[in-house]
Amino acid sequence: MQVAIYPGTFDPVTNGHLDIIKRAANLFESVIVAVAVSTPKRTYLNLAERLELLKAATSHLANVNVKPFSGLMVNFARKEGASVIIKGLRAVSDFESEMQVALMNKKLAEDIETIFLMATTEYSFVSASIVRQVAIVGGCLEGLVPPEAAEILQRHFRRR
Repeated sequence: MQVAIYPGTFDPVTNGHLDIIKRAANLFESVIVAVAVSTPKRTYLNLAERLELLKAATSHLANVNVKPFSGLMVNFARKEGASVIIKGLRAVSDFESEMQVALMNKKLAEDIETIFLMATTEYSFVSASIVRQVAIVGGCLEGLVPPEAAEILQRHFRRR
C-alpha cells in the first residue's frame, strides 16, 4: 500500500488545503494529514482545535487519516510507512522554500519522495495567514475555510 503524508500546521485548515488533500486521496491508497505539534511559527489555534477541524473536514474521505507529529517529517514518514511527502504550491515563492525542504528531506531519507501539487486557480491566493488576517478584522470567511473553521476563528478572534 502506498502511503503519502501531507504535513502542515493547518492554522487554520483552508479550502486550499482540503483541495490538495482530496486530490492526494485520489492519487494514493492512504493519505496521512500530519499536523505539526510544535512549529517555529506561532499558531493561533491550539493542536486540539487544528486536529478537530481537519478530522471534521476530511471525515468523508475513507483513505485519509489525521495525526499529530513532532520532530523530523522523514522520521514520522518512516514510522507511518509512508514513501511520499505531499506539498502544495501556490506560487513560485512557495516553490523556492519547499524545494529546499524537499532536498533536505531527500538527503536525510533517500527512499522518501516529495511530490508537489499545484494549487487550483480557485485557491491559489488562499493561505492560512491571510485567512487569519481576514478573521481578525471580522471579514467574511465563506469559501476560504470549512464552516467549522470559520466558526472557531470567529469565536477565537472575537475574544481578543
